Amino acid sequence: MATVINAAGTRHDPRRWWALGALVASMLVLAFDTTILNVALPTMAAQLGATTGQQQWMADSYIVVFAALMLPAGLLGDRFGRRRMLITGLALFLGGSLLGSLAGDVNAVIAARAAMGIGAALIMPLSLSVLPALFGPDERGKAVGMITAASALGMPLGPLVGGFLLNHFWWGSVFLINIPMAAIGIAACVLLLPETRDPATPKVDIVSTVLTAAGLGALIYAIIEAPDRGWGDGRELAMFAASAVLLGSLVLRERRMPRPMLDMGLLTQRGFLLNTVAATLVMFVLSGLMFAVPTYLQAVLGHDAFGTGLRLLPMMAGLMIAAKGTQPLVARFGARTVVGTGLVVLAFAALLGSRTTVHDGYGFTALWLSITGLGFGFAMVPAMAGALGALPADRAGSGSGLLSTVRQVGGAIGIALLGSLLASAFRDRLDVAGLPGPVAHTAKESVVAAHVVAAHTGSAHLAASANTAYVHGMTLVLIVCGIASLVAALLAALLLPSTPAVLPTAQEETPTMVTAAADGGQ
Repeated sequence: MATVINAAGTRHDPRRWWALGALVASMLVLAFDTTILNVALPTMAAQLGATTGQQQWMADSYIVVFAALMLPAGLLGDRFGRRRMLITGLALFLGGSLLGSLAGDVNAVIAARAAMGIGAALIMPLSLSVLPALFGPDERGKAVGMITAASALGMPLGPLVGGFLLNHFWWGSVFLINIPMAAIGIAACVLLLPETRDPATPKVDIVSTVLTAAGLGALIYAIIEAPDRGWGDGRELAMFAASAVLLGSLVLRERRMPRPMLDMGLLTQRGFLLNTVAATLVMFVLSGLMFAVPTYLQAVLGHDAFGTGLRLLPMMAGLMIAAKGTQPLVARFGARTVVGTGLVVLAFAALLGSRTTVHDGYGFTALWLSITGLGFGFAMVPAMAGALGALPADRAGSGSGLLSTVRQVGGAIGIALLGSLLASAFRDRLDVAGLPGPVAHTAKESVVAAHVVAAHTGSAHLAASANTAYVHGMTLVLIVCGIASLVAALLAALLLPSTPAVLPTAQEETPTMVTAAADGGQ
């Protein structure tokens, strides 16, 4: 039989750390899958004949669905039970992974990734939304740090395992490996995670959900297709206009509703808004980097998929070190100082990386990747803890859903915008003189395609030009990342609260937590 206890009692429940283990397992699935795909994209592009734009869609179809559905997912968890919806998300993610392993072409992969995005939309916000109910302000930073460290652990494991699979099996195996990971997450949630809900939460608004998905989809489509069509193309302008109308209509609709799905009131809370902005800008930078760097390691430096995974470890190591060391630094210097310093470190790493040349060895890349990981960890962990700490306990699901949505939108735009910048720079710099028109067009689709053409034609000049053109494009991406990080650091220094916001006390607000029996109650 379920037992009702108050928030203060819940936060001192000795099972809370075991419950955190269930959340860690859930987040591990997402981190594992994200980095597997980043390393697999060059191999998949070669075997499926995918252009740079199609590679962006393989990444962004997942993220667009992910971002569009996180707000309703958070509300579903608040209303019907966060553990129940989290298990449902893991099951959907498992099913999408199975479809991906059976896909036979690029379009099928994109569809499978979109299906996985539905599951991820439930996993991400609900994993975060239970933290305020489980942990008080004094422990929440440590809990967020542990989840971040778990994600960091999953990120290097993804490339390593994915690289091994790609070297020994077909590319679909990178999806198949998610199935046991998701199954472990489901078992951990069933056995360890208590049920929490808020039956008074607003209902899911179908119209707002459709406006969100359509508006984000139109925006991402326009950005990804711009290098091919041109930014002034009529269809491009129409898609940007449609995105503005749809997203504007969403905001207007939500502002008029008595109990909105998109809780605009949360954005008036300075601690939540500014920490969310900081975390979103970090995601913008990291997503662009993780799209560009694996292809550089494989196509330009010539490492296989497993070797690429190994060479991403310095960034993951830096992230894990930062995630572990953030809490004492925040306690001593304040969140604003730590977040701002992390963003400055991230900017330095990106600008240092922009000095990379075709002739540099891996050692220089390892240096700036490790600094990138440190900057990312020191900026992201306290920003996330501060945003979560500003949420009232009874709006944890919708608030963490909004936080995760905005962060994932930043990631999607990072991949779309920085990927498009990379594609445009590559095409402008690639020397295809002497190649027939159709062959030249194929070579310009991606650096992987250019190397395939160079191998077929025996053109060492084309291969060298492809490497130079790609590094030029990556340089521009890193410069933009560095500038964005510096702007974010300035905003953090001027506006961010010095400490995370504190949740209301049990006397001020006593949310209800329904704790299911360990034998699998409601």
